[in-house]
Amino acid sequence: MKTNSKIKFTLFLLPLALMAADGVAQRYPGPLSPEESLKKLNVAPGFSAQIYAAEPFVMDPVALEFDEQGNVYVVEMPDYPYEVEPGKGHGRIKMLSDTNGDGRIDKASIFAENVTEATSILPWKGGLIVTAAPNILYLKDTNGDGKSDTSEILFSGFFQNNSEAQVTSLRFGIDNWIYANNRGQAGKVTFSKTPNDPPVEVRGADFRFRLDRNVFELETGPGQFGQTINDWGHRFFTENSIHLQQAVIPWRYTHRHPFLPTSKFNVTVTDHEEIMFQETAPPYWRAERSAQRNKMYKENNMNRIEYAEDRFTGASGGTLYNGDALPKEFYGNIFTTDVSGNLVHRDIIAPDPKSPVYIAKRADKEKNREFIYSTDPWFRPVISSVGPDGYLYVLDYYRQHIETPVSIPDDLKADMDFMAGSDKGRIYRIIPQGAAYKNTAVNLKDMPSAKLVEVLGRNNGWWRSQAQRLLLERQDKSVVPVVKAFFNTSKDARARLHALYVLEGLNALSVDVVKKGLVDSAPGVRENALMLAESFSETQPLIIQKTNDADKRVALQATLSVGNFNNKEVITALANVIEKYGEDVWFRNAVLSSNAGSSAELLKVLGQRSSFTQKEGAWKNLFLQDLSAIVGARNNKEQVNAYLDIISQPALAKSQTVLVKGLKMGLSKNEASDSKLKEALGKVNADTEQEAKAGIVVLKSIY
Repeated sequence: MKTNSKIKFTLFLLPLALMAADGVAQRYPGPLSPEESLKKLNVAPGFSAQIYAAEPFVMDPVALEFDEQGNVYVVEMPDYPYEVEPGKGHGRIKMLSDTNGDGRIDKASIFAENVTEATSILPWKGGLIVTAAPNILYLKDTNGDGKSDTSEILFSGFFQNNSEAQVTSLRFGIDNWIYANNRGQAGKVTFSKTPNDPPVEVRGADFRFRLDRNVFELETGPGQFGQTINDWGHRFFTENSIHLQQAVIPWRYTHRHPFLPTSKFNVTVTDHEEIMFQETAPPYWRAERSAQRNKMYKENNMNRIEYAEDRFTGASGGTLYNGDALPKEFYGNIFTTDVSGNLVHRDIIAPDPKSPVYIAKRADKEKNREFIYSTDPWFRPVISSVGPDGYLYVLDYYRQHIETPVSIPDDLKADMDFMAGSDKGRIYRIIPQGAAYKNTAVNLKDMPSAKLVEVLGRNNGWWRSQAQRLLLERQDKSVVPVVKAFFNTSKDARARLHALYVLEGLNALSVDVVKKGLVDSAPGVRENALMLAESFSETQPLIIQKTNDADKRVALQATLSVGNFNNKEVITALANVIEKYGEDVWFRNAVLSSNAGSSAELLKVLGQRSSFTQKEGAWKNLFLQDLSAIVGARNNKEQVNAYLDIISQPALAKSQTVLVKGLKMGLSKNEASDSKLKEALGKVNADTEQEAKAGIVVLKSIY
């Protein structure tokens, strides 16, 4: 049960006041052994925690991955929070082993060492892809001695000056792309496989790439440390004080043209704010720093408050559970760690029936507690992982302090040892209460491709993902008939979707298969089939049909997909979407993101419909203003001239003020290079209908 904050803080300060002379030992408690710390760990009813690994076999763990042979790799990051020069870091990647089969690691070997700023890994073609700013590396053991003997720089140029805001969180998506968070940091990134291509500026974005096709591009974000992807390809990520966000519209759609008025295409999905139930008192430095800052805010009449506890401030490592060892109701839940709160938070993720986004809710049994909390203040859960055995694994960085020194006043950090605990680290396995650990043998490496197809039907998502990746890597075209048969007969929608993308990855996707996907009974399959249908022009009528799909996420994707085409039918379809879904900002942005949906022709069609022109609502004005702003920013004289003719029509008289305001807003982005335009815009006002009409006349004189 949650302890009263005032009582908790008083109990924490009392011994400090009595024993201040003893210094740091009393101000900051010391470490506990793995077994002692385990006793301080409280898991939700129905579950228990086991020690899977601990020092000396693992220290400072930040990532855990199981490869297709069941090998266990862990990334250790001992240099945090200090910056180190490239090549001089002490970061390690270890291979862990349980030699006696009792479920606890008893052996560790070094796979790679002196890896600066390594934060995440992903198995690929017998080796590991590694994020290690400013690079993404590929490491591989080619002689079978268990150590990496090759190191290839795949990507370079990422931001590297803050270990809490660097490229990280590698994830293999259902769509065969590998995703990484970039925190939106600036960087001119190059790809070794395409040396003649110019660097790509990644500021403001996350990142995705495919090594099977040697392509990479920007992705919607930005996420920090922690990214997870559900069965249908929807991305979620964490960012310190925002524990769960969803990337709603992919970058490739929102940047089809550069004129969208907004640049944020992710959203916080929690319905319970950023409140967490912390059972440890805030450390002395945090309580003091927050008190100092809040005093300053008050003295400067700033409407601001900093929380020292009970609010997410160190959220990280969001992981979607897709295993089969926990009860079925936990499938699809997202577990987010918070290193400052010493806890693991659980969200139940469900589609919002009123919108194409998800909602994250607390479980009924966790309305006033967290899924995992510890009363050991050294417990620093950074991320979790799902293994081939279906269990949830929680990585504990186990440090006395978890904060960058530059964020703490000098007087407070004078007696803080930021490296205390750098020789420690734990990984816990979460299992149902009373269940006995079941070891799972893994050897997919030598499995024939046809057998791997069967693995796509396993309940544990780890197995499905590994099988898909291996089929992508092998490029064994002989398996195509087997995959098609599997797609046609599987009763599991997740398996059918894996099959679709295996065919895509083998360049064996046919229009007939895509059409079948478009009418699949599962919304997630239909949604992804729409993305694949974009490559087949003959599917356009079916894509248009899906803008009326009963599932809003499918309808949104259809709106995005149809925008990749540009003809009369597309304009009509997008106009229909605005009439049906215009109140939803995501549908408005989906329409406006396309060239067809941000054209004068779209307004012409809408202006001919009394069902639209007679509509009332703030959303309509927002849409029309944004549409006008895009047309103006594009500054195509022929289109602007046509647009002015359209907004002059009597049917749009009630909306002329909004339309002219938006047009002026967009055109003003071009006035610096056009003195004539600047002069004309100075004469345009649109506060009244008369002013709007006069403004149209002024603009028509120069267009």
